[in-house]
Amino acid sequence: MISSIKATVPTATINGSDSIFRKRLLSPTQRSLFLPPLQVDSSSKSEFSLSRPLHISNVSCFEPVRVQKSLIKCKAYEAEQSQPIEREEAKSAAAQKVKIGIYFATWWALNVVFNIYNKKVLNAYPYPWLTSTLSLACGSLMMLISWATRIAEPPNTDLEFWKTLFPVAVAHTIGHVAATVSMSKVAVSFTHIIKSGEPAFSVLVSRFLLGETFPLPVYMSLVPIIGGCALAAVTELNFNMIGFMGAMISNLAFVFRNIFSKKGMKGKSVSGMNYYACLSILSLLILTPFAIAVEGPQLWAAGYKTAMSQIGPQFIW
Repeated sequence: MISSIKATVPTATINGSDSIFRKRLLSPTQRSLFLPPLQVDSSSKSEFSLSRPLHISNVSCFEPVRVQKSLIKCKAYEAEQSQPIEREEAKSAAAQKVKIGIYFATWWALNVVFNIYNKKVLNAYPYPWLTSTLSLACGSLMMLISWATRIAEPPNTDLEFWKTLFPVAVAHTIGHVAATVSMSKVAVSFTHIIKSGEPAFSVLVSRFLLGETFPLPVYMSLVPIIGGCALAAVTELNFNMIGFMGAMISNLAFVFRNIFSKKGMKGKSVSGMNYYACLSILSLLILTPFAIAVEGPQLWAAGYKTAMSQIGPQFIW
């Protein structure tokens, strides 16, 4: 590689592999502004060669002679230094993907367990409004204990945060209750087949209410989803309209919950776990009076006696 440096004032020309300094009428001060002074024998020729090429990684501040600093700044780095950093970044990205995969698997597994136990409770105690309220109450209590014992860091919230969270909590409450009502009327499998149509609701709501557009493959991918839900509804032996409508309402409510959450919670410094905990607490406050109005303590007490007589103390567990 051959590098050359030229200036508008009389200078020395440097050629990397066979550099030649041609004699110029420059004062010692002017020479020192460009390159360090060289000890050259006056009896020798004014030309000499460098055995190795001269590499300059950065040349800056070519200014007039009046600037009292070096006109040439050379910055060096190790060529292989970036490789370990790239490897660390790749490892970090792979670890993040594995972490997200574990979250998805855990979420799916616990959701299966929750649905099975929820159905068993509803078979013995068919009061979905109270069951939904107790689910939110248990989750809220767990998080309050975690905050009190500092197992989890409590969120830093204000009144504006709770105002923004309110429409999200309303949609979450409707979706939660509707899904529980659906499971109390039909099989769990049928409820979740219908709830698997939530992506279709999300695309349709975003398209017609928010004006968002999607590529054609996205719309085409909805065809088997909608077709599968329709086929399951037609062939369901124990079809129940209340159960079917509950699952559909749950789909729609959760779509609006996601939309409100994305629009309203931008810039809020609350972690995902604390955000969902606050959502559960607010949903509990919203749901409790409606559960009392729809079902009431009298029905709950009568149903509890019936369940205890049929199942025994195991019902509580």
